[in-house]
Amino acid sequence: MIDYEQYCRIKDYHERRHLTVPQIARELRLDERTVAHWLAAEKFQPRRAGRRSSKLDPYKPQIVRWLESHPYTATQIFLRLRESGYAGGITIVKDYVHRIRPPRTPAFLTLSFAPGECAQVDWGQFGSISVGNTRRRLSFFVMVLCYSRMLYVEFTVSETMEHFLAGHANAFAFFGGVPERVMVDNLRSAVLRHALGQTPVLNPRYKDFADHFGFTIRPCGVGQAHEKGRVENAVGYIKKNFLAGLELSDFALVNPAARQWLDTVANVRIHGRTKQRPAELFLAEKPKLRPLPIQPYDVGVLRPVRASRQFRVTVDTNTYSVPAEYAGAALTLKLYPDHLCLYHQDRLIARHVRCYDRRRDFEHPDHPKALLQQRRRARDQKLLQRLLSLTPRAEGFYQGLAERRLNVLHHVRQIVALAEIYGAERTARAIEDALEFQAFSGEYIANLLEQRQRILPEPGALHLTRRQDLLELELPEPNLELYETPETPIPGETHETQQDRPSDAG
Repeated sequence: MIDYEQYCRIKDYHERRHLTVPQIARELRLDERTVAHWLAAEKFQPRRAGRRSSKLDPYKPQIVRWLESHPYTATQIFLRLRESGYAGGITIVKDYVHRIRPPRTPAFLTLSFAPGECAQVDWGQFGSISVGNTRRRLSFFVMVLCYSRMLYVEFTVSETMEHFLAGHANAFAFFGGVPERVMVDNLRSAVLRHALGQTPVLNPRYKDFADHFGFTIRPCGVGQAHEKGRVENAVGYIKKNFLAGLELSDFALVNPAARQWLDTVANVRIHGRTKQRPAELFLAEKPKLRPLPIQPYDVGVLRPVRASRQFRVTVDTNTYSVPAEYAGAALTLKLYPDHLCLYHQDRLIARHVRCYDRRRDFEHPDHPKALLQQRRRARDQKLLQRLLSLTPRAEGFYQGLAERRLNVLHHVRQIVALAEIYGAERTARAIEDALEFQAFSGEYIANLLEQRQRILPEPGALHLTRRQDLLELELPEPNLELYETPETPIPGETHETQQDRPSDAG
């Protein structure tokens, strides 16, 4: 149904702007048949809607009386009407109940807090982000001081207890103090059970954390999340002002960017409700905060685990190594947001940086050493057994080798290798000979085997020459004059030499 103003606009578009019926319909977002109908009409005549009777009409007074006595739902009204003979549908009943009893907007009081009296905490979620080669859900922990609206935010990829407690501890360190109480929703990390009208059952770990820092836990009522409206508004503010349009390639970049945003935007803006800067109001609130405890709180969460046969422990699809001697042992895992520790009977045996990627393996270089040494000792034992099996006298040779040599295994390996090359029988004979000569060395065994392995040519038969031409050789007679005249000087000798030479007679 259109009014007189729309009727005049239709006429104006057609007579002055000369638009067609489809063009007028697009401009005014009307049906073409409606435009054509009013263009054909000479003047505006509003329709008079006649009142139609309904099956619900006889029951309307009764519905009013029921609603005045009790806030029944439309479904309850419909069931009562069916019992009274009503034959219509439930839709008309819902429309009538909604019209005579419009929904009421709940009213809330604005709470006031003194400086340092209270803080509110909550979790927020915003899509996912890259962590290594995978993507994880992006969560953020938020704490707001109720008086100054001073804001702290810390981004994580998990909402477990260690992250919840670490977020509190980091927020208190950021503020430089602790409020008197903390308002928190009924999440599992804070409240185990909160039945309507009953005292909430707090998580004992969170209660211990609160006692250490000296604040009181104030859970919200069941289904009453509006009681912590300041932090609810802060979560929405972070999503709209910081996260919307933010492009970060890796999770490691989020928290540094958030810290800069807190210092330059969030805590120095003019707050919409207080009309002051949170950082300026915080100057009056900080002296009212309780001092931080001297000793830090251990936020690690304990969990029983068992190491695999590959001396690994699985945490969130990632595997972390422990020393090889603890393969298959029952261990205790302590999880922190940034690292993890593994204990065996209260003794720390491994510590790793916690990874939020998936299906990664982390091995400490020292953890497989014991296994490798054990395998090396087993291999050396086999070599010794090989040596002792060569000859019964090999044990005496090994004892002498151990007394005289520092690197005994080196000689044992060498002798076992020689046995594979020259054979067990020859090597055993060389060991026995070396024991006789007290020569305890692998090199001596190798020298014996090499010398005995060398092939020497066998001597041939003696052949006498009987050829006649060799028997008839004529040799010149030797000159014996040299021996007959000893006084004759020998060439090359001096006179003094001849005098010093003794005579033949002497």
